[in-house]
Amino acid sequence: MDSESASNTESNHMVRTGIKTTLWVVLGGYAVFWVMMPTNTYQQTWRSYLRVHIDSTYFGTQANMFPCISSLAFVSMTGFILRLWGLSAYACKLVSGPNLLVHFATILFIALLGCVYLHVVKRSNHSNFERYNGRKQLLATWKKPMLVKGPLGIVSGIELAFLIMFVALLVWSLSTYLHDSFSTITPQSAAGSGETVWEAKMENAALRLGLVGNICLTLLFFPVTRGSSILPLFGLTSEGSIKYHIWLGHTVMAFFTAHGVCYIIYWAATDQISEMLKWAKVGISNVAGEIALLAGLGLWATTFTRIRRKMFELFFYTHHLYILFMIFYVLHVPISFACITIPGFYLFLVDRFLRFLQSRQRVRAVSSRILPCETLEINFSKNPGLSFNPTSILFINVPSISKLQWHPFTITSNSNLEPEMLSVMIKSEGSWSRKLHQMLSSPSSIDRLEVSVEGPYGPASTHFLRHDTLVMVSGGSGITPFISIIRELIFASTTYKSKIPQVLLICSFKNSSDLTMLDLLLPISGTPSEISSLQLKIEAYVTREKEPSTSNGKLLRTLWFKPHPTDKPVSAILGPKSWLWLGAIISSSFIIFLIIIGLITRYYIYPIDHNTSSIFSYSFRSFLNMLVICICIAITASAAFLWNKKINGKQPNQIQNIEGSTPNTSPGSWVYDGGRELESLPHQSLVQATNVHYGERPDLKRTLLDCKGSSVGVLVCGPKQMRHEIAMICSSGLADNLHFESISFSW
Repeated sequence: MDSESASNTESNHMVRTGIKTTLWVVLGGYAVFWVMMPTNTYQQTWRSYLRVHIDSTYFGTQANMFPCISSLAFVSMTGFILRLWGLSAYACKLVSGPNLLVHFATILFIALLGCVYLHVVKRSNHSNFERYNGRKQLLATWKKPMLVKGPLGIVSGIELAFLIMFVALLVWSLSTYLHDSFSTITPQSAAGSGETVWEAKMENAALRLGLVGNICLTLLFFPVTRGSSILPLFGLTSEGSIKYHIWLGHTVMAFFTAHGVCYIIYWAATDQISEMLKWAKVGISNVAGEIALLAGLGLWATTFTRIRRKMFELFFYTHHLYILFMIFYVLHVPISFACITIPGFYLFLVDRFLRFLQSRQRVRAVSSRILPCETLEINFSKNPGLSFNPTSILFINVPSISKLQWHPFTITSNSNLEPEMLSVMIKSEGSWSRKLHQMLSSPSSIDRLEVSVEGPYGPASTHFLRHDTLVMVSGGSGITPFISIIRELIFASTTYKSKIPQVLLICSFKNSSDLTMLDLLLPISGTPSEISSLQLKIEAYVTREKEPSTSNGKLLRTLWFKPHPTDKPVSAILGPKSWLWLGAIISSSFIIFLIIIGLITRYYIYPIDHNTSSIFSYSFRSFLNMLVICICIAITASAAFLWNKKINGKQPNQIQNIEGSTPNTSPGSWVYDGGRELESLPHQSLVQATNVHYGERPDLKRTLLDCKGSSVGVLVCGPKQMRHEIAMICSSGLADNLHFESISFSW
């Protein structure tokens, strides 16, 4: 590494450190805010203090302020822009400005930090290998599995710590709310309202359950924002964070269901059941809340494991009830209160619209490798400027099968080793994948595959090279993410002078035909000579056969597709500087939203509220805010998309239709067709690294405990039972050098 490269690496490292330090300061202030929010100290002291010292600066005295010290700079900047337009007071009047501004400003500030951070990481990605090589794993003990069996699945020490803190926050908030509200309820006060003590407490409990449910709703959409700039700050991906969305979803619906049931009991006990049919012009709209709850219950009912696995399409389509849930939730409460929970949904909308824009384009499918084990590898043309890390996910839609269904698949190719190609592996197991396999494997196969994609989405960086040894354990199609990791290691072994870890791949298959999945370890372009420089050992286990099967003569074959003028290579939706563009969309859409809301308030709502005897409907205010938010996101995201599309259009992107020769014999086919001689195979290095065992299962405990080295990365992808078994071994304390990581995959 030359001095200039070292200087750039050090500079980038300092920027990343500064961003993360700022992030933790912001999050610390935001966490303090949530802890103090239920208390009288916050209600009576903090709010009054901030109202006096902040409201008069930019937002006017009529607005209420939720404190979040970390976002004041962002709020002040936005307020200054609004003052230039003379609209700040009006915007804040409609949305209870500081309530929305401070909540949005905190989350958007973190999102903007994430965009800058990810841009720096992407720019310095070439030096990631040197940086992590030989580096000891931080917080290794906390990253080990602490819980293995149970409803939560595999939970690491860090996850368990944050889970305990989050549950403590929920318990603290609910208990504080109930204690403070119940302390004011006496027989005399209840009688004055025509209620008994228990009825008054029931009403207060119902309200407080809803308030605590909002804490969970605030976080609900962060894990499912695929192009999130926040999750990577914590080393997370959307695919790997789905379990957090599941936990939060169950908790949200539990609190909101209890919230609704308690109110119904209260209304029935006090002969006010007619309240269920009221849509108040001012305050809370009960009908909207009931519709939101019914939509949530319909969605919730199909999320339980047995229903989701047996009737996935029912789960998939009913999950779109989240749209009704959020619409009527916002109509249920004033926008000044809903602003606490919608920042995460705001970022989700930005991501969702960008995905919609990308999905309108048809991409170029170059070829497909068809394996005897009813598995496909589809290869797409890729823009050379598109880079992604191993274990990334691509969502695929084939309109000829279904125009509505999008399915995620783990990318098997490597953007460094194959700069113009992107590949995914698809196992024929579901109805959609079976139809695709039949379409491509039939004797009269098609000459063009019409495909749309969303993505790719994946980790911001990879840390596999920090270990001395990598042990990858897969079951069946779980080998998919390891293909991309091995290809990355092949690239790194010749590109970087740092030490590459030894690799042990342990893969279990049901039948010998499944061994042909090993053919996909090498790219379609042929066998790179660099494979010999990688210390790779493959232990393959065929569990249901005692010896190689030669009854089926099928071998791997390649199907090449004809190009179409309208097809484009897979490329980043916002170009090479996508993270900076995302930050621009988030910030500009928010500022435009404030300006438009200010105009609406000044020339439409303000006269109604102050010059007539009417009061502007709270529900209509909420509707206007959400409508303007959607419009602003659509305008800014579309502008960024069209600009980058114009730039990409100036670059040469002619798609070549070169039919390369793809060997139909490699490790899997050699074993599958056992009569071949090793010397006749072009994949000798890979074949020599492969050892196949028939009629047995791997002894994972013995294998893992025998691994040498100060740091052994244990990556597992496969059935739940396998993941739990390896997690228990790594957390047993029998070996301190084992570092467990469960890899998500889609096929």
